[in-house]
Amino acid sequence: MRANAIILAAGLGTRMKSRIPKVLHELGGKPLVRWSVEACTKAVGAPPTVIVGLDMPGVRAAAGEACSFVEQRERLGTGHAVLQARAALQEQGGIVVVANADLPFVRSESYRALIARQGENPGPLTLLTAEADYPRGFGRVKRDDRGRVAAIIEHAHASEEELAIRELNVGVYAFRSDWLWSHLDDLPVSPKGEYYLTDLIAMAASEGEPIETVTVAEEDEIIGINTRVHLAEAEKALRERINRMWMEAGVTMIDPATTYIGPDVQIGQDTVLLPNTHLLGEVFMGSDCKIGPNTTIRDASIGDGCTIDASVVEGAVLEQDVEIGPYGHLREGAHLGRGVHMGNYGEVKNSRLEAGVKIGHFSYIGDAHIGENVNIGAGTITCNYDGEKKHRTEIGAEAFIGSDTMLVAPVKIGKGARTGAGSVVTKDVPDYGLAVGIPARVIRKLDERD
Repeated sequence: MRANAIILAAGLGTRMKSRIPKVLHELGGKPLVRWSVEACTKAVGAPPTVIVGLDMPGVRAAAGEACSFVEQRERLGTGHAVLQARAALQEQGGIVVVANADLPFVRSESYRALIARQGENPGPLTLLTAEADYPRGFGRVKRDDRGRVAAIIEHAHASEEELAIRELNVGVYAFRSDWLWSHLDDLPVSPKGEYYLTDLIAMAASEGEPIETVTVAEEDEIIGINTRVHLAEAEKALRERINRMWMEAGVTMIDPATTYIGPDVQIGQDTVLLPNTHLLGEVFMGSDCKIGPNTTIRDASIGDGCTIDASVVEGAVLEQDVEIGPYGHLREGAHLGRGVHMGNYGEVKNSRLEAGVKIGHFSYIGDAHIGENVNIGAGTITCNYDGEKKHRTEIGAEAFIGSDTMLVAPVKIGKGARTGAGSVVTKDVPDYGLAVGIPARVIRKLDERD
């Protein structure tokens, strides 16, 4: 049966005490609204309709261009928010899923189960519930003597007896669309002047309609975000969920409590992650790597057998068996070939280093192409910026760059060439040339066997 999803994302989230709308705060490096969008899209097979406020332009970008957007010009409650989507979705029929952008952990499997249950339900709606001792402020599911759902009792209005009910209303629903659209106009106004979606449950019960429920598989699915304390709780739960998944898949973590892995990371078998390792954004990590301690990798590709010690890797590609650090920094556009070694306090930016290159410590390589098996001495710097433009440095295979060499780009160092320690190279050096001095000059040609 056809299904559409609506995500409620118009709330400002004043309890966050933030100038940023609540749904734009990040969890695991992604805005809260993005988690709900991705889960709903997987469940229904199409991007959802997102309800946004007039003063929330950033929500559209965070949710993604594929979504449809409807504005809620006045914040008059959840029922009023869903009503704004009636004109766009009423003619499509089928099932309408209503989700909340501040419930990022609800899995796509739970949405699918909700849709499937409603597809079998002759009644108008199915709601997602949870069994928990810690109610988190959720309303209670009140049932009649026959066990049928009769109403939702909000936490603030519940009696002592009702507060003891363990079945919670998560706030996620699947409706038969014709019934939903025809009943929204009948919602009563609350003392606050708002219209609540939960009142539809009492309406359905009063009409004698069957109401079905689906219970979430994991209790962490009901972690809602209303404060920064909740956000920190969600981050911890996310980290534990992701870390457990990777350990069960064959990744070793010395201290999972200090290991941070983003939701878009891939890790190969038998890789070891040491304490204070952060893998963020889109990271592909190969097998048999040793990463950390105190290492951050963001939006990078790491080949099999790499070792990265106390370093930062951003937007870089490392092929197999690369060694970095300690205290290395690979920046956007760095590409290190197989077996490259970069010592402590080295930095590489927008450069390709071919297989077997060795870089001594305290060196900077920027906007360069380094050939195979080049040895770069400690303190070497590519002077790639003249104050207006960036320039390239090229070093041929098997070259040897002496310690404290400055390569003033644009400049080319030939195959097998050498520079003396402390040289300032401002002109090209031919293949197998030996350049020394300030400024460097070629004093002789080396034997290819040197």
